[in-house]
Amino acid sequence: MSIDTSLQNAHDKQVATWLFIVAAVIFFMIILGGATRLTHSGLSMVDWKPIMGVIPPLNEIQWMQAFKHYQEFPEYQKLNIGMSLDEFKSIFYFEYSHRVLGRLIGLIFLIPFLFFWFAGRIRRKMLPQMITMFILGGLQGVLGWYMVKSGLVNDPQVSQYRLTAHLIAAVMIFSYILWVAFGLLQQGRELVNTAQGRTLYRYSLALTGLVVFMISTGGFVAGTKAGYAYNTFPLMEGKFIPDGMYTLVPFWLNWFENITTIQFNHRMTAYLLLVIVPVFSFALRRLAITRKSSQAAHFLLAMLVIQVTLGVTTLIFNMPVPVAVAHQGGAMILLSIMIFINREVKQ
Repeated sequence: MSIDTSLQNAHDKQVATWLFIVAAVIFFMIILGGATRLTHSGLSMVDWKPIMGVIPPLNEIQWMQAFKHYQEFPEYQKLNIGMSLDEFKSIFYFEYSHRVLGRLIGLIFLIPFLFFWFAGRIRRKMLPQMITMFILGGLQGVLGWYMVKSGLVNDPQVSQYRLTAHLIAAVMIFSYILWVAFGLLQQGRELVNTAQGRTLYRYSLALTGLVVFMISTGGFVAGTKAGYAYNTFPLMEGKFIPDGMYTLVPFWLNWFENITTIQFNHRMTAYLLLVIVPVFSFALRRLAITRKSSQAAHFLLAMLVIQVTLGVTTLIFNMPVPVAVAHQGGAMILLSIMIFINREVKQ
């Protein structure tokens, strides 16, 4: 290995470490977003100030002004009438922390990027990837406000379509950053290209897509509050296939607005993963394309068991915030393992 190659590999590891840190903060951003939703805090800040919004109310007069502004909107008038200032502060800080963390992610990305770029530690071919990450992050902030605006109307509840779009956008940014970071750690790795390996890679990508689909169904469960219905397992109102699943017209609307269908779809996706993941994990260990991919197969199975357990617990105990947040985090960890496996078996 030449000195230049060795130095470039060291730079790649530094850049990858930075990207992992960014991904980790995005992970916590998604967790905090889930907590903000579950505590009904997302509509507590009724305007969007990208620059000045980092400064919270600093004295009692400013708090009263913020609270009075909140009282002008339907959530207070229809759901939280009579709320005290202290109660308002508790929900305000959830949404405020979520927004400030979003801005912090931008700085955690931009400042090290500028350093690494001008220091010549980022490969030039990676510049479009870095620009894409930054632009997507900025657009995610706009999408977040677009989601909040949908709840500042007569019906004080954010659109499940916008909420799920906001969630999936965060998931895709997180996934893309991990994909690039794992790739940096594998520069120069030799991998035998086989038909079995190519087939496994295609299955791995498909399974990753299914995990993302599961997360999206969870977004609709959250957006419609479908998780508060049918708090029994494994049956729904004593039936595997409950009544009222396809009562909306047109038919496709049931997938997005019928809480019975939405929760059923989320459960069915979990059952499908319970079948597919063990089969995939067995194939991954049997082929042993890389030692790390074989190890990841064990982690994938273990995380699936944990995630399903968290999901069932969240359901039957009627959405306790800590468990529900852990369930959302579990989905992201499951996805992270799949992204790592994709990189390991990529032909």
